[in-house]
Amino acid sequence: MITIHLIAADHSTRELRCAPGQSLMKAAVDAGIEQIAADCGGTLTCATCHVYVDEAWAARLPAPVADEADMLDFAAAPVKPTSRLSCQIALTPELDGLVVHLPATQY
Repeated sequence: MITIHLIAADHSTRELRCAPGQSLMKAAVDAGIEQIAADCGGTLTCATCHVYVDEAWAARLPAPVADEADMLDFAAAPVKPTSRLSCQIALTPELDGLVVHLPATQY
Protein backbone atom coordinates (compact mmCIF):
# COMPACT_ATOMS: atom_id res chain seq x y z
CA MET A 1 0.00 0.00 0.00
CA ILE A 2 1.03 3.58 -0.66
CA THR A 3 0.47 6.36 1.87
CA ILE A 4 -0.63 9.75 0.55
CA HIS A 5 -0.91 12.87 2.73
CA LEU A 6 -3.55 15.39 1.66
CA ILE A 7 -3.50 18.89 3.12
CA ALA A 8 -6.67 20.93 2.64
CA ALA A 9 -6.78 24.70 2.19
CA ASP A 10 -7.85 25.00 5.85
CA HIS A 11 -4.66 23.08 6.81
CA SER A 12 -6.54 19.98 7.94
CA THR A 13 -4.83 16.78 6.88
CA ARG A 14 -5.99 13.39 5.73
CA GLU A 15 -3.92 10.29 5.15
CA LEU A 16 -4.90 7.79 2.45
CA ARG A 17 -3.67 4.23 2.08
CA CYS A 18 -3.92 3.38 -1.62
CA ALA A 19 -3.21 0.47 -3.88
CA PRO A 20 -0.47 1.04 -6.45
CA GLY A 21 -1.57 1.42 -10.04
CA GLN A 22 -4.54 3.71 -9.58
CA SER A 23 -4.58 7.45 -10.06
CA LEU A 24 -4.42 9.86 -7.17
CA MET A 25 -7.82 11.17 -8.30
CA LYS A 26 -9.42 7.71 -8.11
CA ALA A 27 -7.94 7.06 -4.68
CA ALA A 28 -9.20 10.43 -3.40
CA VAL A 29 -12.69 10.01 -4.85
CA ASP A 30 -12.96 6.48 -3.44
CA ALA A 31 -11.96 7.88 -0.03
CA GLY A 32 -14.64 10.58 -0.19
CA ILE A 33 -12.27 13.54 -0.48
CA GLU A 34 -14.74 16.29 -1.35
CA GLN A 35 -12.07 18.78 -2.46
CA ILE A 36 -11.41 16.66 -5.55
CA ALA A 37 -14.58 16.86 -7.64
CA ALA A 38 -13.35 14.81 -10.64
CA ASP A 39 -16.36 15.73 -12.76
CA CYS A 40 -15.02 14.00 -15.89
CA GLY A 41 -14.00 10.84 -14.07
CA GLY A 42 -10.37 11.12 -15.06
CA THR A 43 -10.63 11.66 -18.81
CA LEU A 44 -8.54 14.86 -18.74
CA THR A 45 -11.40 17.11 -19.80
CA CYS A 46 -12.42 19.17 -16.76
CA ALA A 47 -9.59 20.26 -14.37
CA THR A 48 -11.77 19.62 -11.29
CA CYS A 49 -9.13 17.33 -9.80
CA HIS A 50 -6.50 20.07 -9.62
CA VAL A 51 -3.96 19.68 -6.80
CA TYR A 52 -0.69 21.23 -5.73
CA VAL A 53 2.07 18.65 -5.33
CA ASP A 54 4.29 19.52 -2.39
CA GLU A 55 7.55 21.07 -3.60
CA ALA A 56 9.58 18.27 -2.01
CA TRP A 57 7.77 15.78 -4.24
CA ALA A 58 7.19 17.70 -7.47
CA ALA A 59 10.46 16.67 -9.16
CA ARG A 60 9.72 13.00 -8.49
CA LEU A 61 6.73 13.03 -10.82
CA PRO A 62 6.96 12.77 -14.58
CA ALA A 63 6.44 16.10 -16.32
CA PRO A 64 2.84 16.82 -17.29
CA VAL A 65 1.88 15.96 -20.86
CA ALA A 66 0.78 18.84 -23.09
CA ASP A 67 -2.93 18.04 -22.65
CA GLU A 68 -2.62 18.23 -18.86
CA ALA A 69 -0.75 21.53 -19.04
CA ASP A 70 -3.43 22.91 -21.38
CA MET A 71 -6.29 21.72 -19.16
CA LEU A 72 -4.75 23.43 -16.11
CA ASP A 73 -5.64 26.72 -17.84
CA PHE A 74 -9.25 25.91 -16.87
CA ALA A 75 -8.57 25.29 -13.16
CA ALA A 76 -10.70 27.42 -10.85
CA ALA A 77 -7.96 27.91 -8.25
CA PRO A 78 -4.73 29.71 -9.11
CA VAL A 79 -2.25 27.57 -11.02
CA LYS A 80 1.16 27.26 -9.40
CA PRO A 81 4.41 25.69 -10.64
CA THR A 82 3.52 22.49 -8.75
CA SER A 83 -0.07 22.31 -10.04
CA ARG A 84 -1.12 18.96 -11.45
CA LEU A 85 -4.33 17.16 -12.30
CA SER A 86 -4.63 14.28 -9.89
CA CYS A 87 -6.12 12.07 -12.61
CA GLN A 88 -2.70 12.13 -14.27
CA ILE A 89 -0.71 11.08 -11.20
CA ALA A 90 -0.28 7.32 -11.25
CA LEU A 91 0.41 5.98 -7.79
CA THR A 92 3.58 3.91 -7.73
CA PRO A 93 5.61 2.56 -4.81
CA GLU A 94 8.11 5.39 -5.39
CA LEU A 95 5.38 7.85 -4.39
CA ASP A 96 4.84 6.33 -0.94
CA GLY A 97 4.59 9.31 1.41
CA LEU A 98 3.52 11.79 -1.31
CA VAL A 99 2.25 15.11 0.06
CA VAL A 100 -0.41 16.95 -1.91
CA HIS A 101 -2.12 20.25 -1.11
CA LEU A 102 -5.76 20.68 -2.09
CA PRO A 103 -6.98 23.99 -3.54
CA ALA A 104 -9.77 25.89 -1.81
CA THR A 105 -12.13 25.28 -4.74
CA GLN A 106 -12.49 23.29 -7.93
CA TYR A 107 -15.23 25.58 -9.33
